[in-house]
Amino acid sequence: MNISEEVRALGARIEAFVREKIVPYERDPRRDHHGAPTDELVAELKALGRAEGLLTPHVKADGSHRSQLETAYLLIRSGLSPLGPYGCNTNAPDEGNMYLLGHVGSDEIKDRFLKPLLEGQARSAFLMTEPADWQGAGSDPSMMKTTCRRAEDGSGDWIIDGRKTFITGFAGAKVGIVMAKAEEGACMFLVDLPDPAIRIDEVPNTIDSSMPGGHATLTIDGLRVPQNQMLGEAGEGFKYAQVRLSPARLSHCMRWLGACIRSHEIATDYACRRQGFGKQLIEHEGVGFMLAENRIDLKQAELMIYWCAQVLDTGDLGTIESSMAKVAVSEALMRIADRCVQVMGGIGVTERTIVEQVFREIRAFRIYDGPTEVHKWSLAKKIRREWREAQEA
Repeated sequence: MNISEEVRALGARIEAFVREKIVPYERDPRRDHHGAPTDELVAELKALGRAEGLLTPHVKADGSHRSQLETAYLLIRSGLSPLGPYGCNTNAPDEGNMYLLGHVGSDEIKDRFLKPLLEGQARSAFLMTEPADWQGAGSDPSMMKTTCRRAEDGSGDWIIDGRKTFITGFAGAKVGIVMAKAEEGACMFLVDLPDPAIRIDEVPNTIDSSMPGGHATLTIDGLRVPQNQMLGEAGEGFKYAQVRLSPARLSHCMRWLGACIRSHEIATDYACRRQGFGKQLIEHEGVGFMLAENRIDLKQAELMIYWCAQVLDTGDLGTIESSMAKVAVSEALMRIADRCVQVMGGIGVTERTIVEQVFREIRAFRIYDGPTEVHKWSLAKKIRREWREAQEA
């Protein structure tokens, strides 16, 4: 694996930082109504990362992004604690939004919207998903109902109306990326937040609790956006969404692999210390086999991530490869998290360790950025296309 000594050394620093400086904050009581870290806590964690020179390690000093392979090496280590990504500024959705703006944003957009994200001075939100009770876009983005139209006053501004839901991190975010549909097709806009034209209807309690700001449901009523805050041209929104899609999907896998590595360490320590029926729990075949299966799944997940990262580093969009990685890694991590809870018994379902939280987070991860079933369906369509092409050859 072609990882430079500079990146390996940076990864070692990140791992030490997360284990020594961030892990103690896992018991910090500064949490919102659904258990997510408050912006006050996040700012403190980012200050720690800034002081260590470890903020935004996936972006180089010149503003260019590291390779996906290098990013994977670093983000896995930042994920060793659910709070680690905040201390390193590698958290979702900001990391994916940084990637998008860094690759396709104009100089003006980079200076105004990307810079505060890179510096850890702002959080962001990606406004795409729409409510099911509105028959809006979910896993099928073509169902998008939020509209945008040119203002009638000749200013060139755009007016956006619609609804959004499960918008991660919206409450407290300062940068928004809004997707809407024009006559030309999908469009993508950068907006300053908060804006009075975007109303929070609800921030529901959810099974996961690691995302500051929660997952808001919104109403957009007459949001006015200047033309120079559109990414690209009208109708190019889905093209730019594809730029973000695969890397952001894969970086979720990276961070949560780190969390499962740590959960496995905690479960292993418990099984080696706890006595039952005359010997250590790990000496009982049922427990030992679960930990052995964890080790296998961890390695397979790691290899799948690095394989997909290398595909993306060729310049390929990696849509199919990232779907395969998302399915394989999320399902493997679910098995790992479940076994860790099982090995630890009663302790595993309490808040005494992060194992219980990681189990909940991974269960949600199997849904966001595309449920397993949608990715399998997409893969099945590709298999059918390939079969048809083979028959016609």
